[in-house]
Amino acid sequence: MTRTLEGKVALVTGSGRGIGRAIALKLARAGARLVVNDLDDAPAQEVVQTIRDAGGEALACVGSVTAPDFAERFVGTAVGEFKGLDIVVNNAGYTWDNVIQKMSDEQWYAMLDCHLTAPFRILRAAQPVIRSLAKADAEAGRRVVRKVVNISSIAGLFGNAGQANYAAAKAGIVGMTQTLAKEWGRLDVTVNCVAYGLIKTRLTDSAAGASTALIEGREIKVGVNPDLLAAMERGIPLGRGGTPDEAAGAVYLFCIPESDYVSGQTLMCSGGLTGI
Repeated sequence: MTRTLEGKVALVTGSGRGIGRAIALKLARAGARLVVNDLDDAPAQEVVQTIRDAGGEALACVGSVTAPDFAERFVGTAVGEFKGLDIVVNNAGYTWDNVIQKMSDEQWYAMLDCHLTAPFRILRAAQPVIRSLAKADAEAGRRVVRKVVNISSIAGLFGNAGQANYAAAKAGIVGMTQTLAKEWGRLDVTVNCVAYGLIKTRLTDSAAGASTALIEGREIKVGVNPDLLAAMERGIPLGRGGTPDEAAGAVYLFCIPESDYVSGQTLMCSGGLTGI
């Protein structure tokens, strides 16, 4: 793989497993130095070791993206250890579904906290660092384009039954993306968004309710009914759900120099599915 991101410093939330893991490994193969994040230490350290075994550089910053002190700690890890900050990917997330009349305030705020407030805090913490780096670049006569990639969902673009909380948060991240593209353009930062359709991970591959994931101290039922999953895949023009590696490819497109004049955009990575 061409090392198009040689020496760049990249932060990827939720990168111990699934799509986030694939994103971290792809950016590392392209030469980026990674700050890997997961709720749990073991998966984060596994990704770090995989990157190091391949000759790359990586560190772990373990913990919940919703913790009040996480954003400063995450950004601080990149600056303290790698002395830079070039790419931020706000990927961490999960779903906690219910129809609106049965949805609790806890379910509502859990999705907003993870998918919208956490990226807001991370980008707020990153801004002074990016501003300082951009000023130093200008004084040295360098032009360095930095990248932010936020993760949304086609549920955030079109809605999805049983996901008022998740869809609202994912719609919000699109608005934040467009706003920061306008605020940060003067700093030579592109801010874009990838909206995923059905990507096959541990959260979708299990039969519905057959397994759970411990997230933020809660046992959340994961998985999709196999018959429903098959019907969903039949509705996708490419005829199947995507893989984590394919999902990572869409993020990679926004991180490479070829996209330096693309900002404020939302790319659907959905196999051609344009609605739910």
